[in-house]
Amino acid sequence: MRILLGVPDKSGQTLKRATTNRIPGLNNVQIMRQVPTSKRGSKTRHRFSDHFKGFRSVRAVREIFGKETNEVLASLRVEFLNARSDYIWVSDKDGHLIVNANYLKDGETREIYLDLIHELVHVKQFRDGREISLDFGKKFEYVNRPTELEAYKHTIKEARRLGMTDEEIFDYLRVTWLDEEEVRLLAKNLGVKVLRKIKNLAPNSQTKNNVTGSNSVARTISTHTPTKS
Repeated sequence: MRILLGVPDKSGQTLKRATTNRIPGLNNVQIMRQVPTSKRGSKTRHRFSDHFKGFRSVRAVREIFGKETNEVLASLRVEFLNARSDYIWVSDKDGHLIVNANYLKDGETREIYLDLIHELVHVKQFRDGREISLDFGKKFEYVNRPTELEAYKHTIKEARRLGMTDEEIFDYLRVTWLDEEEVRLLAKNLGVKVLRKIKNLAPNSQTKNNVTGSNSVARTISTHTPTKS
């Protein structure tokens, strides 16, 4: 787990400055660390392929969109925000990606990549007319939601292909808006071996009770971001 710019996240660990924009095992994939930013509410959008290179040839991405992969990624737009603790999510208004520029600058490359795979599944779901926003006031809503399980299953399949262990994947599933019981249920739903004990998981009350709104977000979401997917 990570934090941004001194803002505590799920485990309280300190984020080290990123030193690479490439992922082992994906030599053609490149994530741009420096991006142009805009304020919340701005209509400024950027081409996905200008800042996330090589995704068209990634098998996991082509499994999401099939023959439409090139067309979808060519038309997909991204909004970059200079925020303290938001990460990556999909707008449930028009399906564009919203990314925290600080996360791209400081985040761990493999986690960013997996978050993008997760969110691209939500892009596909949005294009198919499926509901991607969530009601986080309901316990187990996130861990049992079909759209979330679909996105996580696809992401975990890719994580395993990259050689991640169940322990590493389980750690990836640890997020502030889920309590211990929910994290374990999510892992079980996804076929991930459950660890005996979750260490340093931030109190659930600090996140879910402070999150409301209409945006769809992946595992990487701030304590104040509207909604998640």
